[in-house]
Amino acid sequence: QVRLVESGGGLVQPGGSLRLSCAASGIVFRTFDMDWYRQAPGNQRELVATISTAGNTNYADSVKGRFTTSRDNAKNTLYLQMNSLKPEDTAVYYCHTKNRIDYWGQGTQVTVSS
Repeated sequence: QVRLVESGGGLVQPGGSLRLSCAASGIVFRTFDMDWYRQAPGNQRELVATISTAGNTNYADSVKGRFTTSRDNAKNTLYLQMNSLKPEDTAVYYCHTKNRIDYWGQGTQVTVSS
């Protein structure tokens, strides 16, 4: 059974930082490309960052230079380091991977507000 569990969300002031984690189980983690998505109220879910099995990364233009994704294959864990946070980064953040079907975590809320 594939399970993705996000953690690390919370309330942070504009300009602050958070690090999200996604613990994976039920998959051979090192063989899966992984993604971070986010969904703000009233908006569609959008792709934020991707990391390949080789560690190659891509980012949405809106977070480029501020967010960094990484992975620790020994710990079966995906990370998203978020710096210089803005109110428009407020959303539920989801971990995602795909084989023949999509696998999603339950999401973690990030709120950027003063």
